[in-house]
Formats: sequence, C-alpha cells, structure tokens
Amino acid sequence: MEKFVVETSPNLEGSLRVSGAKNSVLIIMAASLLAEGECVIEDVPDLLDVHVMIDLLRSLGSEVNYDAQKEQLRTRVMDATITDASYELTNRMRASIVVMGPLLARRKRANVALPGGCPIGARPIDLHLKGFRRLGVNVEIGHGSVEGVFEDHMIGNNIYLDFPSVGATENILMAATLAKGTTTIENAAQEPEITDLASFLTKMGAKISGAGTSTIRITGVERLVGVRHQVIPDRIEAGTYMIAAAITKSKIFIDNVVPTHLRPLISKLEEAGVIVTPQANGLVVDALEGYTGVDITTLPYPGFPTDLQAQFMVMLTVCEGLHTVRETIFENRFMYVNELMRMGAKIRIDGSSAMVKGVSHLEGAQVRSTDLRAGSALILAGLVATGTTEISEIYHIDRGFVSIEKKLQGIGANIRRVSI
Repeated sequence: MEKFVVETSPNLEGSLRVSGAKNSVLIIMAASLLAEGECVIEDVPDLLDVHVMIDLLRSLGSEVNYDAQKEQLRTRVMDATITDASYELTNRMRASIVVMGPLLARRKRANVALPGGCPIGARPIDLHLKGFRRLGVNVEIGHGSVEGVFEDHMIGNNIYLDFPSVGATENILMAATLAKGTTTIENAAQEPEITDLASFLTKMGAKISGAGTSTIRITGVERLVGVRHQVIPDRIEAGTYMIAAAITKSKIFIDNVVPTHLRPLISKLEEAGVIVTPQANGLVVDALEGYTGVDITTLPYPGFPTDLQAQFMVMLTVCEGLHTVRETIFENRFMYVNELMRMGAKIRIDGSSAMVKGVSHLEGAQVRSTDLRAGSALILAGLVATGTTEISEIYHIDRGFVSIEKKLQGIGANIRRVSI
C-alpha cells in the first residue's frame, strides 16, 4: 500500500511531458486482435490499465511484448480460436468490454464477462449490444457475461446511438471493419480517441470516413494487417497539469500536447483570465496574474470533459465567489466532494449540480482517492492547501497517470510517494 504526501507548492515552473493517451492506447490494443501480423504501438504509457489489457490480450491468444522504458508494445495474434474473456480480467477494467467487437469481427463469437472498473457510474453496455444486433449478431446476457455469435458474416447496417457513447462507438466501429457492406454510425462519439482508433484501423486496411464527426461510415474489408502506430497525447493528463498551473498561479510549459484536443478547457481557462499560448508540440500556461471563477457543464466532446470536472472544481474552491459545476455524463462523479470538504472546501450538491463557494485557502488533511480523476484532483488541492495532505488509495491514480509525482516534482511541486 502506498500514499501521496503533498505540501503547499506555490510558484511551479519549468516543463513536463505528457504521456500517450490511456483512453486511446487501450482501445488500439484491443483493435490489434483484428490484425493478421504484428502490430507495433508507440508511446504506450506504463499504467496499471495497460498491464491489465496486456494480460487480457495474452489470455485471448496474442503474444505481447512491452518495453516500458521505450514505451513500445508489440503484439501478434498467435491463436485466433479463443473467444472467451474471463471475469478475472474483465472485472479489473471497464474498458475490457471493447474486446467484444474485435472478437466478433475476426472470430465470429465472443463471450465476455461483464466488466468492472471505476465506480463513477453505471455506464451500461446496452448501446454496444444494440449495435451488434443491428449487424446481425445474436446477443444474449446471462450468468454474468454477454455472448455474441453469428453465422457466416456480420452485415453492415445503419446504427443510431441514443447517446454518443465512446465505448459503443469504438466497439461497433471495430466490429464493422470486417462486416459485409457498409455500416453507418449516427450520433457517434467525436472524441479524439475515436479519430486515433480510426487512424490505426485505416492503416491496417479498414475503409472508414467521418471519424471525429457525429456520422461515421465503415465499408467492410476482407482482412486487416499489422501496422506501426503512435498514439495521441493524453488530453486529460495535459488538462490536469494545465489546471495545476492555474490553481498555483504559476507559469509552466507542457510538452506533447495537441491544443485542439483541449479547446473546451482552454476556453474556460482563458475566460477565467489564464493565458494559454500554443507552441511547437505543446503549450504554455501562464496564471501568474491569478484567475477568476467560471461555471462549467460537462458534455460529450467537444464539450467540457467529465474527466476534468473534479480538477476544475478544485480550482474553483479557492476562487472568490459562488460558482456552479454541472455534471451531465456520470451520476456518481461527485463522490470526491466529501474529501474536498474535509479540506475546508464549501460545496453543496444538488442532484447533478454542485454549488462551490470559494474560500481563502484549503487545509491539509487525510483524504482518499475515490476514483482516478478524483485522485488527481486531490493532489491539486494539496498543492494549494496549508499544511500536509495525505492521499490514500492512490492505485486509482496510477491507473491513469505515469509517475505523476515525478512529473510534478520536476516543476517544483512538493509531493512524494510513501509506503504505508
């Protein structure tokens, strides 16, 4: 067991580099199940979730070699007859459900144990299953797993998603690459990770248009081949460090960033008075003159990301005035609020909204990470709190951040990892 110990850390300065996107690399790893031949994936972050996906791919017949120092992963399907994904592995990570699409496409059957993961909301998989059924898959749920099977070929079809679910868009997109005919996904998710997946699949030989828009068209092909691909930078990690600069009223350079992926956050920071300047392969965040408070509402991309809601709320807790944070994506995303209130934050929850009344300062306390993004938010709180903040259950944070304490130490933050 480990914890983070954080002390007040004003005047951060210097630069840090963002790792490859967790939410992109996990899906691309799953998509490698579609390939004939070796896939080489670059900029793969050394995260707990990546290692879970490695174990899952191996259990499904892939040979996987990961060089954490080079951040390079090589994978090749050696046995394409395995179609069962066990509960032991899928329960460790919600994203594991996305192996169902590739398994169906290449192996004509998939039996996937219903997944686990972060406790931030229900995140049902009914949209995934609706899409598979539209492709001609016979889907049944029972005994803690979901099974899909079909004869001959999946058949392309028009699929409308009731909600622009990222996972459903990815799963259906992968399944459709080897289906007969053309599949159209309407009201598709538009996240940069969708575009990155489509880029990977297109290199493999898939025929895809419209990725990054609300309508994606996929024309099925006979086979896909192994390729080399570098994943996009992690926009949520980048956004977390951008908010770290703002909350500590600092100026830092963040390397390996695609600014267009962060337009909603950049807009809100600029509205608050923070200067954000894109530069070659990164951006400078300048909050030396401080900032004012703004309201935010989380929305599907290109709206304000739910994965940055907790971090931004921390920024508002020490900002004069009364501000509103409205969460429209996950129903349990405010679980961390009680931990912030232990540090002196004044927050009132009313359904899907939080009213935040700024205080002059937060106070260090013993708190626990309730999920991945909440954990990083508590680190930000510790950077501006008086005294010492101790954060437990940091395995949540390690699911999404590579050596977060070392990167923050590199720009002057007083944070250390200690064994309990």
